Amino acid sequence: MIVPVRPPRLSFFEPHPRAMMLIYDAQSPAPRCLRMFLLEKQLRLPATTIDVMTGENRQPPYLAINPAGQTPALRLDDGTTLAEAVAIAEYLEERHPEPALIGRTPEQRAQTRQWWRRVELNITEFIHNAYHYAEGLARFEPRIPVAPEAADGLKRVARDRLQWLDGLFGPGPYLCGERFTAADIWLYVWLDFGESVNQPFDHGLPRIGPWFERVTARPSAALSRALLPSSRA
Repeated sequence: MIVPVRPPRLSFFEPHPRAMMLIYDAQSPAPRCLRMFLLEKQLRLPATTIDVMTGENRQPPYLAINPAGQTPALRLDDGTTLAEAVAIAEYLEERHPEPALIGRTPEQRAQTRQWWRRVELNITEFIHNAYHYAEGLARFEPRIPVAPEAADGLKRVARDRLQWLDGLFGPGPYLCGERFTAADIWLYVWLDFGESVNQPFDHGLPRIGPWFERVTARPSAALSRALLPSSRA
């Protein structure tokens, strides 16, 4: 009698000879940005969850995929891995251009990147690091250099720069006028995260306040809180 031999079961951390696209998701703001992007795109991709709370993203199996140890990451069809939520979003827009969340023309794409850059460099990075140095200190102190004395100053800068951004906000309803874009997603998710970690923003800002409520009303805002359905067995 011939007994069939089962092929060895591959881990999600091992490159498959015929690898398929796979998102490494996590309960964290940057992965949520990507989830909201996917929801707006109406894209469904296989995913697996990385438990960042227990430090799974800092263990050798995941570091072999993304040496930076950050989430999200995207395994491509050829088995290679792309990291950084912004780069992943750009890649997916190239592969799936509609609906356009970055832009259909060079001018639209440049405008989106302009606002995206303003948001990331002036606001969300300060929210991010302030969390590392204050509310998230116990979690991050063993992993990265921290500066607890800088936390209050970083929060103050984020608030100031958000007021600055409010002054730049055009006729709306979104950062890029009539177009809802990845820049809106990035700002929204991080402001929503800030609300949960003792970094509330001024909802009385004349443009950002109504904008935030407008984005909150989009179905993708609530749905993006949930992790992607995991393909992990």
